[in-house]
Amino acid sequence: MKTSDTRLMAGVAAAVLIAGAGGFGLARLTGAEPATPTAETVAPGDEHRPQEVQMTEAAALTAGILTQPIKAGGLLSEILAQATVVPTPGGQAVLTARAPGAVTRIFKRLGDPVRAGEVLAVVESRDAAQIAADRSVATAKASLAHRTLAREKSLFEQRVSPRVDYERAQAEAAVAVAEARRAEVAARAAKVTADGRGVMVVSPISGRITAAAASLGAYVQSETELFRVADPAQVQIEAAVGVADAARIAPGDRAVIEIADGGGLKARVRSVTPGLDTQTRSATAVLDLLSGQLLPGQSARARISPRAAPQAASLAIPEEAVQSLGGRDVVFVRTATGFAPRPVVIGQRSAGRVEIVSGLAPGQVIATRNAFLLKAELGKSEGGEH
Repeated sequence: MKTSDTRLMAGVAAAVLIAGAGGFGLARLTGAEPATPTAETVAPGDEHRPQEVQMTEAAALTAGILTQPIKAGGLLSEILAQATVVPTPGGQAVLTARAPGAVTRIFKRLGDPVRAGEVLAVVESRDAAQIAADRSVATAKASLAHRTLAREKSLFEQRVSPRVDYERAQAEAAVAVAEARRAEVAARAAKVTADGRGVMVVSPISGRITAAAASLGAYVQSETELFRVADPAQVQIEAAVGVADAARIAPGDRAVIEIADGGGLKARVRSVTPGLDTQTRSATAVLDLLSGQLLPGQSARARISPRAAPQAASLAIPEEAVQSLGGRDVVFVRTATGFAPRPVVIGQRSAGRVEIVSGLAPGQVIATRNAFLLKAELGKSEGGEH
């Protein structure tokens, strides 16, 4: 009997344990538990979004992200014009043969640097020989005239010959000296070699050879172009502006030269042509470069800021600086550690520039070229949040 009771109690205990376990499992299956929040249940603004793209200045330059400070003034405060970089009048030289003949020596090639007064080639010429002979004859006549004058002076002082002979000798000496000077100048202008067999092609400026048409042994006529030398440091920018804009520009106005890589170089208006080009029907504003370096023939865009321009409360920035983020227009402003998006209200657009009505202030530095890379980086940062 005791054994049976013991077995009965053990069975009851086991049943209680099973029931308890079943009840606990049911409670886990049916009991209320806080729901995992979804995108629909998260209140607007509660989600964590990165507010800045962390990026150093060196990294930004490596990525090709360029920046520029914002200056006060709307679209009316600037004049945009297509421009071309050209050499200044003293920044380019065309070197020609001063006499017909055969090119016997060439010392420089295309792209080589040259110094002012350096010989680039030699042209052997019969005309050079004639010029050298004329110089020699004139020099000999001048020497003879000087000796004759000295003798007549001595005879006149000794009262042997009359004054008229002495005065005639003075006149003949003056003529001979003038003729010798003329022959010497002609020889120097022709750059006649020391042996008198040819003429030298000499560069009058320092720079680099931008064109080289000379060929060894070729026969060239007088004034044939053989080389072209340009000094990269002596360039000017010629911008084509309309009639109305030309009237607003004055010498001394500030300008920015925008080049293909997105950079901007400071410049200043030197002059504006008073007439219009017969083909383009536009005036030409000549600008001097104040910083950086440009190459002759390079195309650019000039952004001129007339001093007499009307003051505007709005700002004008490059159109590529404005990006769309979350359905809003934003501009990435440079911070101490990177770039932060700032919502802006835009106005009119014109020639690659956009007017900012609100959202930015003068003096702030913004990302202009390749600003879309910052937008993409911000999107990657948001997608990586869990």
